[in-house]
Amino acid sequence: MMEPVKRIVVESSRPIHGRIQYDYLKMGWNLSVIVLAFIFAPVTFSVNAFLLFLFTTYFTLLVGHSVGMHRMMIHRTFKANIYVRRVLIYIGVLVGMSGPFGIIRIHDIRDWAQRKAVCHDFFSHKSSFFRDLWWQLTCKFEFDEPPKIEIEPSLQNDKFLIFCEKTWRFHQLIIAIIFYYLGGWDFVVWGVFVRVSLSIVGHWTITYFCHNPGPGRWNVKNSAVQASNIKGLGLITYGECWHNNHHAFPESAKIGLEKGQWDPAWWFIKAMSKVNLIYDVKLTREEGKRDDLVDVS
Repeated sequence: MMEPVKRIVVESSRPIHGRIQYDYLKMGWNLSVIVLAFIFAPVTFSVNAFLLFLFTTYFTLLVGHSVGMHRMMIHRTFKANIYVRRVLIYIGVLVGMSGPFGIIRIHDIRDWAQRKAVCHDFFSHKSSFFRDLWWQLTCKFEFDEPPKIEIEPSLQNDKFLIFCEKTWRFHQLIIAIIFYYLGGWDFVVWGVFVRVSLSIVGHWTITYFCHNPGPGRWNVKNSAVQASNIKGLGLITYGECWHNNHHAFPESAKIGLEKGQWDPAWWFIKAMSKVNLIYDVKLTREEGKRDDLVDVS
């Protein structure tokens, strides 16, 4: 049986009891970049700015979020020395969703809630799409009895990651200055506001559909949420769309497990492994340790 990485050291005895409340700092950040993108993107469009947007969005989400934050930092599916680890996580910070510790807390509480027998709609994404998107962009869940998360010392005590956690929003200003120097306001709008907006909204869109009923080989026993695989989106989601596989095998650096399940983040991980930038890359556990799963294929 495979347990996800354990960071929740004190569990809430009432995991669905609480209330959804506005998180005004979260709301201010997310809605500001979205509104600015909506206003200024049409009047600053250029081919070069659009190409910059495509490249920086794909690069930061694949290398930073999927590889660095999700598969390495959160699930520890491979190891890297401190400098490679910092670079990967920092690229994830540049996505503009949260700092490293904030990402861990968001992910681990949601994952913990989804693996309970019952799960609040805020974490299970069972409400309507636009309602759920509004919640995720503007709100937080206040537990009556909140779980306690303890992040491992190798991350929690890393001074660079502490700095990133405190300052993650301001790193977009550094990018904006560089892009303004390279291409003016067109590059700033498309390389910062449009990129961050699409990264945030796109991330939660895929999260929503991956946690609603759909195709998938595996059911996780006693879990309220059974994730799905979304066919045809492997390339544009870096392999994260094969989420039924991921819920079954969170220990695996490879998420696209079946033939035709393209997984660009896994390709990147393999490439880094071949040049010895990372090591101890983990794959799915053997069949004898899958008693928590039901094969429904």
